[in-house]
Amino acid sequence: MVDVRPYMLSDKQACLAIFDGNVPDFFDATERDLFVEFLDQPKGHYFCIEQDGRILGCGGFAREDREQARFTWGMVDQAHHGDGLGRLLTEHRLREIVRSGDYEEADLSTTPRVAPFFAKFGFFETGREKDGFAPGMDKVLMVKPL
Repeated sequence: MVDVRPYMLSDKQACLAIFDGNVPDFFDATERDLFVEFLDQPKGHYFCIEQDGRILGCGGFAREDREQARFTWGMVDQAHHGDGLGRLLTEHRLREIVRSGDYEEADLSTTPRVAPFFAKFGFFETGREKDGFAPGMDKVLMVKPL
């Protein structure tokens, strides 16, 4: 059975292994230190996808400047891409955001390769930053009204 549950500090190494497995296709190695800092003191709400005691994904959301909910550090173990875990994690985050009643919109930053995935959930592009994540890795800014 697959479960989405709150992140615990003991999940840190498993989450880092997932990050490492998604470099260079979905993250740049230079982002790792930022992720380490985040995992040490997660901002907002952060979750793990767990199956049979193994962490297969992680991601969350936090309140941002304009009082919107911003998706934070979402990823799925590379070996499980296409298994529906990204959908599960996205739907869980959106449900939790709506359940809180505190937000009028959700936003996120992703790569051009992943943007079509989030478009399926009603996110639309609001801008792009060339090399926004790292050289050769553009950043797509997306938002979803709630």
